[in-house]
Amino acid sequence: MLAKSFRWRVVVAAVAAVALVVVAESTLLDSRYAARNALVRVSTAPAEPGAQLRFIATAYCKGTITRSGIPVRSGMAAGDPSILPLGSVIRVESAGAYNGLYTILDTGPAIQGRMIDIYMWSCYEALAFGRRPLDITILRLGWKPVDSASDRIDAAFRQREREWRPKSLYSRPLNLNDPAER
Repeated sequence: MLAKSFRWRVVVAAVAAVALVVVAESTLLDSRYAARNALVRVSTAPAEPGAQLRFIATAYCKGTITRSGIPVRSGMAAGDPSILPLGSVIRVESAGAYNGLYTILDTGPAIQGRMIDIYMWSCYEALAFGRRPLDITILRLGWKPVDSASDRIDAAFRQREREWRPKSLYSRPLNLNDPAER
């Protein structure tokens, strides 16, 4: 019947075209859609000491004085003051060579929401860093020590001290329980 009637051929072709457009424009549940939903769930957690959150990170290399009045240096970052107030201490994870402790000492007009901007001395390095998602742990919110997760901060600084001290000068391991060796 379809082969003999031109009208039926046109109707079938039109229905097939509409069906193709509907299928092509529909949102399928694929891995990108699931990952986007997971990121939304992680991003809605409140910013509080000890919280592990997902942020989008960029890098910057320009400037001389931060919003807090301190000259720029490595180990500092810029953040949205409504989420990470000035003086907040964070630990960056999943950033490879850029893992570590950062203090939020700067703000920026483009830094809004769950974004941080890490300071780097080299502009080439900052450009190569690009824009990437990072997992961070908030160790302290703002300047108040009361708003800290002190056990996490102490452990992070002790770990950094162990890694920093030259091993050849010490014949025995450090006893961090002894106040004289801290």
